[in-house]
This record gives sequence, structure tokens and C-alpha cells, in this order.
Amino acid sequence: MRINLTKLGKRFNREWVFRNLDYEFVAPKKYAITGPNGSGKSTLLQIISGGVIYNEGEIQYFGINNKNIASEKIYKYVSLSAPYLELIEEMTLVEFFSFHQKMKGWLENITVQQIIEELKLENAAHKQIRYFSSGMKQRVKLAQAVFSKVPIVLLDEPLTNLDEAGVNLYHSLITNFCVDRMVIVSSNDPKEYSFCNEVIDIKLYK
Repeated sequence: MRINLTKLGKRFNREWVFRNLDYEFVAPKKYAITGPNGSGKSTLLQIISGGVIYNEGEIQYFGINNKNIASEKIYKYVSLSAPYLELIEEMTLVEFFSFHQKMKGWLENITVQQIIEELKLENAAHKQIRYFSSGMKQRVKLAQAVFSKVPIVLLDEPLTNLDEAGVNLYHSLITNFCVDRMVIVSSNDPKEYSFCNEVIDIKLYK
């Protein structure tokens, strides 16, 4: 997989969040988009995911054998974990993961039960997600992104609400399940992107 950004720009009303952003993302490298709160790093991540429209420039997506992927189809190739994305809280954990499996599919040879065990949430498997703590919900969001059968994993502030055990889990998930995939992390916390090969400072594109 490869993603090319050319003279990319995004504005809200008359204020530019960033402009003239040229960059190439190539799998299986790991990337971090950094900057203070409100700097536009989450916006850039959402643009890459296909969820937010940009105002100028171009994004090109390339798959196997350098084949172009239409931007309206990129949702099939990416997963996103972010604090602002909601879970289906009326479902139990098993129901939620089973539903997601039908929608997007899991990595090869991965089952719902294995995911729950990785998260150390066996005791909550049949509990409605609405009753989960914020840290438990964050584990579920990370799992939904990391275990999805896609080549690009996008993570926005992935350690939100996680304790030390959760932090260790996060790095374990990256190490064990993202080796051959592109990972892009939006963060201003080095603990969240210590494994990244390249760091993009969004402030340089104001």
C-alpha cells in the first residue's frame, strides 16, 4: 500500500488548518502525525481515512502492483480508532465483535474469542458495552482497528483512558499484529508513537 499527498490543504471557514502538505506513506512503515491540540493532526488522519473532505491538493491511494484505488473505495482498506468514534453500546462485547466481523472481517485465523482473550476482557464478554469503563471501551476500539482485515491502521490518540496495563497491551498489539501493515498515529504523546519510523510535524504546514 502507498498513499501520496500532494499540496494537500484543509480549511474551516476562512482559516487554513494546514496547506501545501506533500508526503508519501508506504507500507509497512509506521508514521506519527504530531502537533499540539487543535493543530489539525486528527483532521489529517480523518482525511486520509476518507471521512473528511479536503479543500485543495490531491490524495492518491495505491494497492498491490501499484494499482490505483478510488478514494471513495478507501474505506475498504482502512480501519480507524479514535476517542470521538462511538461503539454500539447496546450490544455485548461478543455481539459487537461478531457484528464487526461480518461487516469488515478479522485478520487471518483470528476469532472473536481470541480477540477478547488478547484484551483480557473474558469476564466482560457477555456484558453490554454501555457498562464498560472508559479504559475497557478504549481497548475495544483499539481491537476493532488492529484486528480488522485491512492493510492500513489509523490510530488517533490511542492511549486515551488507558492505564499502564492498557499501554502495554497497545504496544503488544502493534508489535504482534501490525508488522506488515501501514500504521499512522495521530498524537502529541511520544509513548503513543515510539515505534514509528517517521514523524510529521503538522505545524510545519501552516
